[in-house]
Amino acid sequence: MKRSVLTRYRVMAYVTAVLLVLLTLGVIGKYLLDLDAAASFTTVVGIAHGWLYIVYLVCAFDLGQKARWPVGKQLWVLVAGTIPTAAFFVERKVSRELAPQVESAAAPVGA
Repeated sequence: MKRSVLTRYRVMAYVTAVLLVLLTLGVIGKYLLDLDAAASFTTVVGIAHGWLYIVYLVCAFDLGQKARWPVGKQLWVLVAGTIPTAAFFVERKVSRELAPQVESAAAPVGA
């Protein structure tokens, strides 16, 4: 598997996770703390998270297909982008699992 597939997934996992944490904080500010500025903040961050989550889904699905994951694992990785902070942990686990595959694919044939 190419390193770029894993890199795309990692970048999108971090972006999605950060936006979801920001969105969660914005919703807390909007509804629990009754902050006026949080309304527009949650709108902007929510839209950004929604669009970028779709990109995350494509990258995660591509990674899962190339890594030949079972359906259950694939679904867990896809859903991780909807649970605040879960994408951070899932990304770390996936990166560690796939590092040997990426390194062996990058090794020269004659080595």
